[in-house]
Amino acid sequence: MYLAWIGAVMIGLALGMLGSGGSILTVPILVYLVGEPDKLAIAESLAIVGLIALVGAVPYALKGLIDWRNVLFFGIPGMAGTYLGAYFSKWVPGVWQLGLFAVVMLLAAYMMFRPPKLEAKPQKRSYLKIILDGLIVGALTGLVGVGGGFLIVPALVLLGGLPMHLAVGTSLLVVAMKSASGFYKYLHLLPEQGYTVHWDIVLLFAALGIVGSLFGGRIAASIPQLTLRRGFAGFLVLMGVFILWQNLPKVLHG
Repeated sequence: MYLAWIGAVMIGLALGMLGSGGSILTVPILVYLVGEPDKLAIAESLAIVGLIALVGAVPYALKGLIDWRNVLFFGIPGMAGTYLGAYFSKWVPGVWQLGLFAVVMLLAAYMMFRPPKLEAKPQKRSYLKIILDGLIVGALTGLVGVGGGFLIVPALVLLGGLPMHLAVGTSLLVVAMKSASGFYKYLHLLPEQGYTVHWDIVLLFAALGIVGSLFGGRIAASIPQLTLRRGFAGFLVLMGVFILWQNLPKVLHG
């Protein structure tokens, strides 16, 4: 269990530094170190990451490092999409959710590894396109049961034209909003599947993760954007390959 507690702090560090990566760590830790079933781990991950992200967003907000336009037009449609994705998840086996999760991680890593386009002034997307981005990302992240920061950061950087540090702060708030929406739906789905949320685990992991996120935010401020971006991409590749390695045999023989 001590390894799981260390993992909880790492969840917060990832969220504080990158605005994402929390669920990428949370789901495997709950499944492989705590011993939670896939479906329950996915649901509890949303609660844990949502709480950590909400607290982690506060320092960014105080420093003016949140783009409220994207919070409004990306975050609110994302909440609707996440709710729908969580609803449809009841027809998808847990191993398939984790497998899809890993594939999307690898695609996001590829996008983040590509050299950024050199533009004097990034082009702002229309409100309609931002809303559609939020809905699509929300539906996908609700389906795989994660906060979705690993999709939100690339979307904000590559599609929204935000600098990495601004995207991180914005992502934290959007992750909190979407996690709340998805977890609310899972609360209704879990009893139907015979599961009950372990609130002691949720609150302990959230508390440890919040401590980690505050340190992560301070560390991120001193790291160059390109280094953060590529470090984030490498992290996604490692975790994506690990989760595929763990779940592909179950999918093939399931």
